Amino acid sequence: MTRAITGSAPPADAGQVFTAVPRWAPHPVPGTAEHTGTAMTERTAELLRTRAEEFGVPVAAILLAAHAKVLAVLSGDPEVTTGYVLPRAHHPATCRLHVRPGTWRRLVADAHRALRLLPDTERRGTDRTAAPPEIVLDPSGEAKAPEGTPLCVSVLEGDPRVLRLRHRTDVIDSATADRIGGYYRRALEHLVTTPDEHHERCTLVSPEEIRFQTEELAGRARLLPDRRFHELFEDQARRRPDAVVAEYRGTRWTYRDLNERANRLARALLSRGLGPEGVVAVVAERTLHWMAAVIAVFKAGGTYLPIDPHYPPGRIAVMLDRADCTFVLTQPAEATRNDATRNDATRNDATRNLERALATRPTTRVLSIPLVAESTARGDDLAVKVTADQLAYLYFTSGSTGEPKGALCEHAGMLNHLLAKIEDLGIEEGRVVAQTASQCFDISLWQLLAGPLAGGRTLLVEQDTVLDATRFLDVIARGRVAVFQVVPSYLEVLLTALERAPRHLSRLRRVSVTGEALHKGLVERWFAAMPDVPLVNAYGLTETSDDTNHEVMTGVPAGDRIPLGRPVANVRIYVVDDNLTPVPLGSPGAIVFSGVCVGRGYVNDPERTRDSYPPDPHHPGQRLYRGGDIGRWLPGGKLEFHGRRDGQVKVRGFRVEIGEVENSLLRLADVRDGAVVVTGGETRPRHLVAFCTGPRPLTEEALLGQLGELLPAYMLPTSVHWQETLPLTANGKIDRAALADLARDLGRPDGHNPPRTPGERRLASAWARILGVPGDSIGREDDFFDLGGTSLSAVRLAVALDGTVSLRDLVAHPVLAELSALVDERSPTTTRDTPVAARPASR
Repeated sequence: MTRAITGSAPPADAGQVFTAVPRWAPHPVPGTAEHTGTAMTERTAELLRTRAEEFGVPVAAILLAAHAKVLAVLSGDPEVTTGYVLPRAHHPATCRLHVRPGTWRRLVADAHRALRLLPDTERRGTDRTAAPPEIVLDPSGEAKAPEGTPLCVSVLEGDPRVLRLRHRTDVIDSATADRIGGYYRRALEHLVTTPDEHHERCTLVSPEEIRFQTEELAGRARLLPDRRFHELFEDQARRRPDAVVAEYRGTRWTYRDLNERANRLARALLSRGLGPEGVVAVVAERTLHWMAAVIAVFKAGGTYLPIDPHYPPGRIAVMLDRADCTFVLTQPAEATRNDATRNDATRNDATRNLERALATRPTTRVLSIPLVAESTARGDDLAVKVTADQLAYLYFTSGSTGEPKGALCEHAGMLNHLLAKIEDLGIEEGRVVAQTASQCFDISLWQLLAGPLAGGRTLLVEQDTVLDATRFLDVIARGRVAVFQVVPSYLEVLLTALERAPRHLSRLRRVSVTGEALHKGLVERWFAAMPDVPLVNAYGLTETSDDTNHEVMTGVPAGDRIPLGRPVANVRIYVVDDNLTPVPLGSPGAIVFSGVCVGRGYVNDPERTRDSYPPDPHHPGQRLYRGGDIGRWLPGGKLEFHGRRDGQVKVRGFRVEIGEVENSLLRLADVRDGAVVVTGGETRPRHLVAFCTGPRPLTEEALLGQLGELLPAYMLPTSVHWQETLPLTANGKIDRAALADLARDLGRPDGHNPPRTPGERRLASAWARILGVPGDSIGREDDFFDLGGTSLSAVRLAVALDGTVSLRDLVAHPVLAELSALVDERSPTTTRDTPVAARPASR
């Protein structure tokens, strides 16, 4: 994913800002050109003069109002800045306007006030050192715009029928200039004919451009087979019953093995009363039995609900309640004792978590996956009728109200996504796909199912292997993996390992990244290390059946940013304003989705469903999904990501609503008020930091322990700070900017004790690089995880230190001095420990 180009005002969490003039020149060439057209008819020109008299303003005020509206639409920002050439002036004065919602008449009044201030501004002088304005309005048509100005617009005050646009040809081409001229014509027409209409309800985009955006920029049409995933999988099982379909920790199942086990589980669900679209929670580790359970739910016509068995009981209970779930497929602890990623205590904790969550649900029916799957019950196919618009699965994501929200997706959307993955990632018969993602992360589903659908194989990679970059690369090579997908931050870890110890991954055909913004520097490093392996930037949302865009790169793309690519087949994407009307090509707007990818809504949440899934105004009978992302179209029909409008952030690839963390925090008895901010950003790991007030401050460990009963580990703050009061803005709201600054300042604890030995200093330097904190802020008594360390940053540290410490070492000895002493005790040839899965949940 990418960020915006430089310019006026940034959306939330974008990190960069937009330009006033969208860059839209498919074949840019240096130079300038002039485009002359008609701004209005003679009748409209007469009406313009009449309106000026009626409003008691000069014609120039009306022209400036129309100009400001066009700028606001082009830039996606109501706060506009333009150059304005006053009569007999040699340089444009700087004019700033706020295009606030309201009538055209009020917009003219605002423009008139701004116009009256300009002579005084000009007398005070213009800052010649400031950057030239992006757009200049020259009512005289005679002034010369400052060098470098992309666009100079002239609607002549003496003859407003004439519209002249002088533009840089490396920024916009002649067709774009003509299109922008149309925006001016429509703005002036609206202004003089319907002055009391609200301008924000009027579109300046022509019907032809709207049709182009809603039709021509869509993914290609592809006829989906009138079959469901599990039926197509059954076809593969009949064709190649003895071929290996899946492997986990050395155990292999054939297509026959997997299909028969899934059939037994599906029959067991049906015999116990599962009806169409009944929700079945699968509470299991990522093993072969998990895979059989997922397919079984589809075969039985149920709705698959993944639940991590290590989630806190409260979280599990909320998910079961909101989904009205009455069936649970689970894998008892005894069945996972060969899983080295979990010790006995952790397995028992997972079992107790489920038992506690089910304590208030006596009617929930629980089935043991291994007990049923390995029985002698019938294993033939069921032929249950499942329609394309029937629910396939339900994934819970973070919700701003303090409760998780469950996104419902249908079989047609799931199958369309699987086929897009097969096509764009080159998944073929016999090729191996690595399954690495958590079962509660939606990408886990395609990683699990795309291989079997194409006649290939799924390799389930356990978590402890994923958390050791060197071992993971060994597994990729040894397992003959052709395709895998990771978040960009983990790809950076893999590249560091490859750069330190190059190896030949002969079977690798595609690598995909998703979940975080992909930066060009990482793409350059990838193709330097693996020039023959395409890199695929994938983008999508859980509510849109996972990824909707693929940018397949065979080399480093031109430009500074990595696009999201085109929509995949049968997916339509619009970039729209608040009225769901497409914004001008190249302008920023809300990304909304249409087509088969769009899910049904949120489970048992009609109000949120109504807000987020409105009807598609451009394709009656279909629904949209509006998720809060901001982006723009690029020449060539590719999408570019610009951030989000709301309080949602990505932390280590997981989608987190700040509101849900805050609401959970406020549910704790000892917390009177609280707020959560994000630290880190483009080049530093992101962390959540909590600030609380209350009558009896808890220790950080105690508070995070209570919060861990409500939230999964990835949503927990890395640190908690108690304050007497929280800072407020002038309008009485919590000042989050002040808290973010405070979070950065609180990195160094009281009683800072600097490193003493060369080994401690070496470790401190490595910690600083990995954690993105100043080197002199790390003391010998500091805890790696208290400073914001995570499992992923621990893996980075292990790679950076050439394996002299492992993740297990760091978990056992997180304090700098202790870890340094451990390293000093070892000889350079000491074998590394096997890493463990993760830091305890409270971290």
